[in-house]
Amino acid sequence: MPVKKKIAIGLCVLAVIVLAFIGGNVLAKYQSQVKGQGIADVAKWVFNVNGNSSAIQTIAINKSYDQSTLTNGKIAPGTQGTFDIIIDATGSEVGVDYTVAFLNEKNKPTNLKFKYENEEFSSLQDLQENLTGTIDANEDNKKKTLTISWLWNYETGDANQISTNDKIDTDDGTKDLDYTFDVVVTGTQVTPQ
Repeated sequence: MPVKKKIAIGLCVLAVIVLAFIGGNVLAKYQSQVKGQGIADVAKWVFNVNGNSSAIQTIAINKSYDQSTLTNGKIAPGTQGTFDIIIDATGSEVGVDYTVAFLNEKNKPTNLKFKYENEEFSSLQDLQENLTGTIDANEDNKKKTLTISWLWNYETGDANQISTNDKIDTDDGTKDLDYTFDVVVTGTQVTPQ
């Protein structure tokens, strides 16, 4: 037998063996697929402060005054008022932890004080430590109103301090003070347990 014939017969035998092996596996192998879907509803997130969802709030305390204590639209010793920070998670399907921070405070009159929940604070930094809380996911009312009072008493301190504080108030009043601060309220999803 010539060599070419031997090679051709060998290739045919090899091809039959390979086809039998592949075909045998294909015919002997059963395979099924069952398909499904992964489904998860994502909880809705809603967080607003004083009706805004993203802007830093501006609190103008000279517009939050008791009319009888304000002088020409400007605060002075003897003036007082209140302002609200309204935190609203209505529509949110998760609990919300909130914090309030006051930033960039400039030109605060020395004897101006703040009150929150019957506690008095000399600075916004002291006040902000008390302005944190949680709105639970299952609460019926998801609005929290933080009412903050401010007051600049006419005379401050005891009998020995009144004279000194009057001088401080007078000094603050002779400067062209433009008292400003930024309010940043942060809402964070309550960590699931």
